[in-house]
Amino acid sequence: MSAPFRRELLTGWGRAPASAATVVRPESASDLEDLVAGERGTLPMVARGLGRSYGDAAQCAGGLVLDCTGLNHVLDLDIRGARVRAEAGVSFDELLRLLVPRGLFPPVTPGTRFVTLGGAIASDIHGKNHHLDGTISRHLDSFRIATPSGPIECSPEQRGDVFSATCGGMGLTGIVLEAVLRLLPIETSTVLVDTERAGDLDACMTRLSEDEGTHKYSVAWVDGRAGGRHLGRSVLTRANHAVLSDLPANAQHDPLQLNLGRPLRVPVTPPLSLLTSGTVAAFNEMWYRRAPRHRTGELVPLARFFYPLDGIGGWNLLYGPRGFTQYQFVVPLGAESTVRVVLERLSRARAASFLAVLKRFGSEGSGHLSFPTEGWTLALDVPLGSPGLAALLDGLDEVVASAGGRVYLAKDGRVRPEMLASMYPRLANWLEVRESVDPDGVFSSDLARRVGLGRARRPSTPKVRRS
Repeated sequence: MSAPFRRELLTGWGRAPASAATVVRPESASDLEDLVAGERGTLPMVARGLGRSYGDAAQCAGGLVLDCTGLNHVLDLDIRGARVRAEAGVSFDELLRLLVPRGLFPPVTPGTRFVTLGGAIASDIHGKNHHLDGTISRHLDSFRIATPSGPIECSPEQRGDVFSATCGGMGLTGIVLEAVLRLLPIETSTVLVDTERAGDLDACMTRLSEDEGTHKYSVAWVDGRAGGRHLGRSVLTRANHAVLSDLPANAQHDPLQLNLGRPLRVPVTPPLSLLTSGTVAAFNEMWYRRAPRHRTGELVPLARFFYPLDGIGGWNLLYGPRGFTQYQFVVPLGAESTVRVVLERLSRARAASFLAVLKRFGSEGSGHLSFPTEGWTLALDVPLGSPGLAALLDGLDEVVASAGGRVYLAKDGRVRPEMLASMYPRLANWLEVRESVDPDGVFSSDLARRVGLGRARRPSTPKVRRS
């Protein structure tokens, strides 16, 4: 192991809370396996990718954080069979640059391309196509994880118990080393987008419900500040991959050209949040009014549709030094009133930002701690620091849990531990698998300690080796 150990203060994408840990960046799978086995008697540990979990899932106060971004090699690409085998530190950005010009696309992608493959598996990510295609775990042939007792090969058929516990397991059953992912063939690097406005929440949900099978991708931006009869007014965008015949003649000579653009950058953290009550209200009004009432068949580049915020580098800095939390929850079909209650309470508290997204989820996957279940998911960015915010969000947790819903652990930084079992009914199954693969509690994180995910060891005095 030649990589140096260093002490760092880490946060998630929401920039709060912070904790200090010893960080090391292994350069190979064998280095990582040695670390997992070698540190088992001294430090709790967790893997970290590009730091896009919003809360504290990739932090381990007083412990060891394994920066997996050095494991970023594509090991095999089968174009005809539409499969890629890659190390866990490969990002979706790197995959897109490799795959799209060859007529392939990830079967599920999150709202940012700056997520690693290992992080995607640990969070069992979903995308705008969950209503049809589920989470990423549905599209994995297999993966290999490092555990204290050695590597484990996992697939739905081989060690299916570990497979289901690792997908959505937040890195607490083992560290993903590599994975084989099935891919989606595409003809162009554009999508055909239909856009329309919905005047309130009921209209938005009705149109998303009616979209079964019509569009592969669907999402609604929701005005989180609107109230009264305009509560939940939305802009719906739904899309399918464009085929070659959809393109104008002058674009058909290079239909798979990938244009990711050059992002604008937020240069520094402003001393105060730029997303105040007034600026958010003004932005929401502008965004809703500028959207077309109804437009179909617009050709849009992949990056602009799937990753709009990646066009602003460091956009999380706009929330100022206190940072923000993203409150994302799902409730089952039949509990639509819960979405209304959450919007009403956040609107009254003037707490919701302009980033509010509503999606319809399909059926629940196999991951014991996977977030999606059939129903409705709403995600809202909430600036931290407002008086009474903690009590407000705790109250929303109770409303969501009583409706049979849950919050997304990859976005969370504050849910109370007593809520977890009611939100995740397969928690006991997950704990049983975790105990079998990590009986000494080697894998831990700030998230695990905060919500009681298994038996997390307390950090001892670090025995840090020097390079």
